[in-house]
Amino acid sequence: MEFAFTNLIDSLAAIILLLSFIAVASGRVISLVRLFAMQSIALGILAAAVAVHTNANHIYVVAALTILIKGWIIPRGLTYVVERIKVRDEVEPLISLPASLLICGLLTVVSFYIVQPIVAGPNALGTITKNCLSLSLSVVFIGFFIMISRKKAITQVMGLLTMENGMFMAAYSVAYGMPLIVELGVFFDILMAALIMGLFVFRINRTFDSIDTTILRRLHD
Repeated sequence: MEFAFTNLIDSLAAIILLLSFIAVASGRVISLVRLFAMQSIALGILAAAVAVHTNANHIYVVAALTILIKGWIIPRGLTYVVERIKVRDEVEPLISLPASLLICGLLTVVSFYIVQPIVAGPNALGTITKNCLSLSLSVVFIGFFIMISRKKAITQVMGLLTMENGMFMAAYSVAYGMPLIVELGVFFDILMAALIMGLFVFRINRTFDSIDTTILRRLHD
């Protein structure tokens, strides 16, 4: 039974990482929002699988909130912002697509290298988590790369949310979640942050008629 749960959790973690790579290759803003929603749903299913395996009832609540808030409410709000500002296609990224995918592949390798001493040391993690931690760190690194390699503010928001998904995946699979009251506070903060960032993107577009951050930097200069 534990082997089956390990395979399920590893498969869901791999799907989340794959969706991160697809997001790097995506050239449409609306596609990034949909990929984030799919990634969050997979994250919620992963949390539910951890809850079944560990009999931690509070993780069921967290799994449901993940799917509801991050898989539906936040993507709906971001989709509304994208449609209102009429931005669907991404301008050229700061780094070309082949180079971006190569860098993300290297970041994944670095993640496995960083985590290897943890999963192979004397205080090694259990079999259910030993592969998931490196995948989680890879998602965090890729989310950070999306933030710094894209020009539009809305895509940088998506990079930040991707990083947050990676950190939540590590918390679910390695620490088996946090206390429920902490989880609820974090979800509320994430929801408010996403709404505020969406509002800022909308106001930036209204003021400067663009959400290209390179233009904003030139205005500052």
